Amino acid sequence: MNSGGRVSQIEVPTREVAPAHRFDEARLEAYLRPRIEDFGRDFSVRQFQGGASTPTFLLTTEGPGGPRRYVLRKKPPGALLASAHQVEREYRVMAALAQTDVPVPTMRLLCEDPEVIGTPFYVMDFLPGRIFRDAALPGLAPSERAAIYDELNATLAKLHAIDFRAVGLEDFGRAGGYFDRQIARWIRQYRGAQTEEIPAMERLIEVLPGRVPADDSVSIAHGDYRLENVMFDPVEPRLIAVLDWELCTIGHPLADLGYNAFLWRSEGASWGTLKGVDFQTSGIPTEREYVEAYLRRTGRGEIEDWPFYVAFSVFRLASISQGVYRRTLDGVVASDREAVNGTGALAETSLAILEGRA
Repeated sequence: MNSGGRVSQIEVPTREVAPAHRFDEARLEAYLRPRIEDFGRDFSVRQFQGGASTPTFLLTTEGPGGPRRYVLRKKPPGALLASAHQVEREYRVMAALAQTDVPVPTMRLLCEDPEVIGTPFYVMDFLPGRIFRDAALPGLAPSERAAIYDELNATLAKLHAIDFRAVGLEDFGRAGGYFDRQIARWIRQYRGAQTEEIPAMERLIEVLPGRVPADDSVSIAHGDYRLENVMFDPVEPRLIAVLDWELCTIGHPLADLGYNAFLWRSEGASWGTLKGVDFQTSGIPTEREYVEAYLRRTGRGEIEDWPFYVAFSVFRLASISQGVYRRTLDGVVASDREAVNGTGALAETSLAILEGRA
């Protein structure tokens, strides 16, 4: 972990701050300077490229030992859903995990005063490293691929082993009954955004509540745990940071594992896919091998109704997809591409998994 925000040379894909996300940079600098030790001079702001829903910025200053870099994440401007873009929760969970063996960036400060730059925000140290967008890990040796997936697996097991009460997250979410609440929530979200009847979604809404397993385990649940949301050392196949915690809550550990394991069933490159990978030669484990490694690490026995956990995760993605489609039609989400509803395909996949056909 870099102390004081110092970094080695590494390419950072940034651009000028988008017009919709601009804020008073001088006011931000005046706020940060007395609150971050050795903040440096020649303050500048760039925006990270990519499609993240939470606007993210690179802050750079010049210090006595060279450039210092920090990352700022803020809520988007405008009216937001109460449960969306909760940067305060994201900051809180990473700060709570700082003294555990789950790697997270160093948190610097949380500002909940919207008067500074228009919305609440937090600042953390910039951390140089690699984020793998292609789950097949092209260009790496089989041994490196094996090590990367093993690190992904081991870190998830470490997260679920943490006593959330001991790290001050006892009020971070309700313990128990996670899937009942989540299924009800995503049905409501889907109904609120529904534009047409999708038979597979109707069938999932009918049968998922009755398939909730008796296992009511409780842990910190990341909510979006996948290869693209973790960072690895610039050279070594070593996981150095878990990122994108905005969906984190106190939930069920197998919700994270099922979501993570969807990678082996997904055919969508935008979310992540292992379609076409030769598991015998690539170094990448099969889904079964990946799940068994997690079970060994956590001391769990065989999972009752494993298909439920993966199918639930895809059902949640289908509901989210419907919401994005509806907001695109309504002009809330700006897009140059034709609005295409991917909910049906995801729902069909979820139902096929639930019924043992995929």
